[in-house]
Amino acid sequence: MTLMHFIYVALGGALGSCARYALVQSAMRLALSWPLGTLLVNIIGSLLMGLLAGAMSRGVIAQQPYWPLLATGVLGGFTTFSAFSLDMLQLVEKQGAMTALGYVLLSVGGGLICVYLGWLGARYVG
Repeated sequence: MTLMHFIYVALGGALGSCARYALVQSAMRLALSWPLGTLLVNIIGSLLMGLLAGAMSRGVIAQQPYWPLLATGVLGGFTTFSAFSLDMLQLVEKQGAMTALGYVLLSVGGGLICVYLGWLGARYVG
């Protein structure tokens, strides 16, 4: 890990965050009653993460410096759901479907519980 890795992550994260903001704002103009922008970000980000990881595993794209820039930076800024999806796929391949299912349940269930607890806590503080 070098200073340049952090710079790649920071630059990529800025690009990914701006892309997420633009997509979500565009989707909000449709005035649907559910979060289409977030859904699109998660699906597109997961597709791009799969393409990137697959290309790197075949040697089509070199891992350094592109993984910190593109995966951690751009796609991490765009959506962390893509990293979650890749982690789940790797767990299926390396440790089996039950381990991956446990990871999904803990991640989604734990995230929902914690956001609710945080929301409750913020309502009763000050």
